[in-house]
Amino acid sequence: MSENCTHDCSSCGENCSSRTQEQTSFLEPLHPASSVKKVIGIVSGKGGVGKSLVTAMLAVAMNRKQKRTAILDADITGPSIPKAFGLDEEMVRMTSDGALMMPVRTMNGIQVMSANLLLDHSTDPVIWRGPVIAGAVKQFWAETLWKDIDYMFVDMPPGTGDVPLTVFQSLPVDGIIIVASPQELVSMIVAKAVNMAKKMDIPILGVVENMSYLICPDCKKKISIFGESHIDQAANEQGIPVLAKLPIDPKVAELVDGGKIEYLQEDWLQDAVKAIEEI
Repeated sequence: MSENCTHDCSSCGENCSSRTQEQTSFLEPLHPASSVKKVIGIVSGKGGVGKSLVTAMLAVAMNRKQKRTAILDADITGPSIPKAFGLDEEMVRMTSDGALMMPVRTMNGIQVMSANLLLDHSTDPVIWRGPVIAGAVKQFWAETLWKDIDYMFVDMPPGTGDVPLTVFQSLPVDGIIIVASPQELVSMIVAKAVNMAKKMDIPILGVVENMSYLICPDCKKKISIFGESHIDQAANEQGIPVLAKLPIDPKVAELVDGGKIEYLQEDWLQDAVKAIEEI
């Protein structure tokens, strides 16, 4: 137990001996009308590495395998999932009795809940303090009608703050995938995400490196524009597999900007999909 312990285990990620069995369970129950079989968190130690892109691509890949798929966008202040699926003009509606929120469905039926779907304008800022943001994530989980979901992907904000802690404690997370980029500090960034997951006793499925390389349109040679990748070394140090190395591809940016991520046909994440299926 830390000398600065407040004895409020709900705000702490430490797994110390002072916790009781009753204290360690903060799982938020689903509504009885909802059903979610597996929950996969997509995390990163820092922002701007493509976590939301990986979340969207994994959801699309599982949906193509005839699995009922959902995305809970827990990046409340920086939600980008609706944009990738072309849902900017959609709005969350309530069930007929007004008891639950109805997730918005994408073109191919992926169920999505995001803060941007609750706003009048997608550019409206969400200016909330940490506890309110964490409460919104719990509401997205417990007060949304998730119908017969096989795989739910949770797009988490970067870092190890309030919202990741809330997700790990409040949702029955079956595993996480860490997203990183090919930079010198990747070892530290990956280690932070790994250590948080270990403290919270969350299984780590592996790491995905985004912006790994660029294919020259003329000679087809791989170009490492951010320098030599360090992801294999970082993953080896943590004892986790590298599930994918995603290239920088202009067509991906074009599809995301156009809200057409479901049109992407690449199989870059096939090993990540396999790891999820093996849970």
